[in-house]
Amino acid sequence: MAPFVALLFAIAVCPLALPHWWESNRNKLWVALGLGFPVLVVYLAREPGALVRTAEDYVSFILLLASLFVISGGIRLRGDLVATPLTNTAFLGLGAMLASVIGTTGASMLLIRPLIQTNQERRRVTHTVIFFIFLVSNIGGMLTPLGDPPLFLGYLEGVPFTWTFRLWKPWAVMIGILLLTYFVWDSTQYAREGLSALQRDRTQTEPLRLQGGLNIVWLGLVVGAVALLHAPLREVALVGLAGLSLWRTPRATRLANRFTFGPIIEVAVVFLGIFLTMIPALEILRRRGDELGVREPWQFFWTAGTLSSFLDNAPTYMTFLALGQGLRLPDEVVGVPHVILAAISVGAVAMGANTYIGNAPNFMVKSIADEAGIKMPSFFGYMRYSALILLPLFVLVTLLFFR
Repeated sequence: MAPFVALLFAIAVCPLALPHWWESNRNKLWVALGLGFPVLVVYLAREPGALVRTAEDYVSFILLLASLFVISGGIRLRGDLVATPLTNTAFLGLGAMLASVIGTTGASMLLIRPLIQTNQERRRVTHTVIFFIFLVSNIGGMLTPLGDPPLFLGYLEGVPFTWTFRLWKPWAVMIGILLLTYFVWDSTQYAREGLSALQRDRTQTEPLRLQGGLNIVWLGLVVGAVALLHAPLREVALVGLAGLSLWRTPRATRLANRFTFGPIIEVAVVFLGIFLTMIPALEILRRRGDELGVREPWQFFWTAGTLSSFLDNAPTYMTFLALGQGLRLPDEVVGVPHVILAAISVGAVAMGANTYIGNAPNFMVKSIADEAGIKMPSFFGYMRYSALILLPLFVLVTLLFFR
């Protein structure tokens, strides 16, 4: 277990303690390989089949993320609308729905810049970016395996593609309450804006324009490939669609989006270490998970969610899925009851919004907002927002669905 725990610790601590050193994907690769090497040696000698299965899952996982990343990076939405509370709420609602289709990362990168541009004349916009992280970068991506990495890992483990549609009730409750809360909050902030700022906002407008629209077709085909095809045809299709996007999208569109392969390389490097080191951890949990005392849906929801707030939510999801399978409860889906899998899924996806490090898009959005001159809260300052807004919401979700 030590390499797995050490890697999760590094993922959580290094961005804060060693930010410049951790920025290098080469350094991440050395950490991933160094911690994964002992596991690789043991399993090559004792159970090479487990390494083969893990490698297959890793390749499928990375190719899906890469295809979504490449294709969504070819879509550019430009414009400057009047930044009323209704406009901003519609932006957030659209992003929450798109997150389940093109992933939380894709939806975040597509919409955060036009949202900031729309609000550039206003002074009070920090809360808008924070709610964007809540809704678009996390909770919105709950309805399909494409939405968030842990759900796709569940799909690779045998969870049916359409199973995540079962999560629409907690999704709708959280999205609805957060959008209503945001609308009221933004209405009060809008009323406090100066008259000159509001006048500039009304006069300096630009209609929304979509560039790279052909990529929407490729995204639709990605959804179809994941839902209908199996390995290796699925992976061949994903690579082909990403290649078509790179070929057919004008270079100027990607340059305007500041598209680079750096973020997806970072994901590939970090998850190489995660997939390797979690092999023995998952095996132990499947065999001895009933000794930990976590058995009820609400316990899975809060424990999986709390760890997802500070560690990567994909390995957290896999850890608690293995724990649930080790309890030998009724086998309704991949070895666990439906309510247990739902608790793990909702906790891992939704509570990634509790901190900047809970999900990869969170820090990306913060960085873009900082570059735009928006004063974003510190790590713990952000947690004050999440404690005030999200924790009561999660208590309500527990009472409604996982009690």
